[in-house]
Amino acid sequence: MPKLPKYLKGQLLLDGGKLCGSFFHRTVVLICQHDAEGAFGLVLNRESDTKVGDVLVADLSDEIKGMQLFVGGPVQPAAMSFLHSDTYLPDANVLPNLSLGHSLDDLVEIGESFSATRKLKLFAGYAGWSPGQLEDEMRRQAWLSHPASLDLVFDADPSSLWRAILRQKGWQHRLLADSPEDLSVN
Repeated sequence: MPKLPKYLKGQLLLDGGKLCGSFFHRTVVLICQHDAEGAFGLVLNRESDTKVGDVLVADLSDEIKGMQLFVGGPVQPAAMSFLHSDTYLPDANVLPNLSLGHSLDDLVEIGESFSATRKLKLFAGYAGWSPGQLEDEMRRQAWLSHPASLDLVFDADPSSLWRAILRQKGWQHRLLADSPEDLSVN
C-alpha cells in the first residue's frame, strides 16, 4: 500500500465501507484544505433537489441560478461554497486550475464573465475535521484516497461517482462497489 501524503489537499476520499449509517455513507469528498489546523472538504456526489436560484438571493446570472445545488456536507448547511475551474486560473487554490470560493461577490463576478471553458459547482454545507481528526480516520481506514481530477469533480455522473472510482481501484474495491446498499439483503 503506497504511503499517503501527510496532508490530503487535492485528494478524493471515498467511504471505504465503514461509514454505513453515517452522513458519509458512499460519499466522495474532495479535500480542499488540509493542514495542522484541520481539514475542509466538499461532498461531490450528493445532489440536492434545489436549484441555486431557489436559495441564493443575489444578482446571479440565469445560468448559475439554474444550476443544481449540492450538499457539501453536514457542517453549517446554510454556508455556501463553490468550486470553479477554467483553462487557466493562476491563483487556483485546490488543484491546478481549480479554486474553492465562498464569496457571493466572487460568484457574481464569475457569472458575469464569459468563458466557454469555465466549470462551476455550488455547495450548501461542508465536511470539516478538527486537528488530527482526519488523520485518525485515515489510520482507522474509514476512508480510501484517490487522486482528484477536474473530470471527476465536474464531468462524472454524481450518482455513480463512488462506484466508478472504486471500480478503477482494483478487484478488492470492485467487490465493495458492487455490494448492495443494505448488506442484510445480500
